[in-house]
Amino acid sequence: MDFELTDEQQEIRNQVAALCRRFPDEYWRERDTTAEFPWDFYQAVAEGGWLGITIPREYGGAGLGITEAAVVMQTVGESGGGSQACSSIHLGIFGLEPLIKYGTEAIKRRYLPDILAGKTHVSFAVTEPDAGTNTTEIKTFAARQGDGYVINGRKVFITKARESQKMLLLTRTTPYEQVAKKTDGMTLFFADIDRKAIEVRELHKCGRAAVDTNMLFIDNLYVPAEDRVGEEGKGFRYILDGINPERVLIAAEAIGMGKRALERGVRYAQERVVFHRPIGMNQGIQFPLADAAAKLETAELMVYKAAWLYDRGKPCGKEANIAKYMAAEAAFEAADRAMQVHGGYGYIKDYDVERYWREVRLFRIAPISQEMVLNYVGEHVLGLPRSY
Repeated sequence: MDFELTDEQQEIRNQVAALCRRFPDEYWRERDTTAEFPWDFYQAVAEGGWLGITIPREYGGAGLGITEAAVVMQTVGESGGGSQACSSIHLGIFGLEPLIKYGTEAIKRRYLPDILAGKTHVSFAVTEPDAGTNTTEIKTFAARQGDGYVINGRKVFITKARESQKMLLLTRTTPYEQVAKKTDGMTLFFADIDRKAIEVRELHKCGRAAVDTNMLFIDNLYVPAEDRVGEEGKGFRYILDGINPERVLIAAEAIGMGKRALERGVRYAQERVVFHRPIGMNQGIQFPLADAAAKLETAELMVYKAAWLYDRGKPCGKEANIAKYMAAEAAFEAADRAMQVHGGYGYIKDYDVERYWREVRLFRIAPISQEMVLNYVGEHVLGLPRSY
């Protein structure tokens, strides 16, 4: 077993870190205040070729693996940009897997170059207000009409819909009541976000202000048949190809953010002098930071084990879910302890740790809650009866 980064992976890390240094905490603090999308950061990432790191070379990408993508996202997380930086780019890095695997050659040739260049933004529209994690009970419906489909319904928690021109949209094409298997009858489209047929309503959040989250109201959206991804009725199995890499990359982002918060906590513990001694000498300060460091290191190992398995075509559902669970817990704990070490200053925006704390909290909820991960582990890893 080799735990070292390859020379190529280390060079990726170095280059991404250099890019991120152009966007310091002050930049992200301003985005957090103004809620403006980080266009210059996004374009710098696109120009560096990082959006295409996992896209095959024949479509202009680098053709590398989820391991390399995890290195990119962890490095971005460590830079101080938090989930504002990570969420602005991560869908372009992992979310196109269903399109790459199941889209037609024509659709890939038509759209992938502009996505890689940062000219076309893409959203992922699966979750619905009344279905939540129970994806099989989505209600958004695509009815066949001539050479295409007419789609009606609602989607929620859709990231970057205000900036995006396209979306991977999961619908039903056969009603839930008429399918033999509940995961059948769902179809995936690479649809336009046509403002004439879709109302995009922003949801205002606790953190990650610069990257919008939205509800979509879809009213008679026409999608030509050539923009369907794969076969009709098999969309659910297609989106599964994006789930494990999503878990891995979210976990990598969390690890990066946790390490950034921990670094800030350690620095402050070394510099802050109270009662004529640095507060880091006190075990009440030192032990929680050391504990957070140990948990981050442990979770990081699972992140790269899951990525290694995925890149070799091996089953990795267990590892990807555990990586997401452990990384989210460890990262939030690190951010919370860094905030506590700062005392009252931890609550002040100029010190940034409160922003890390607010943003990393998201990963215990999304893209899947910690409780649902434990359901998965209980049922699929331990073999216990399904609990829901």
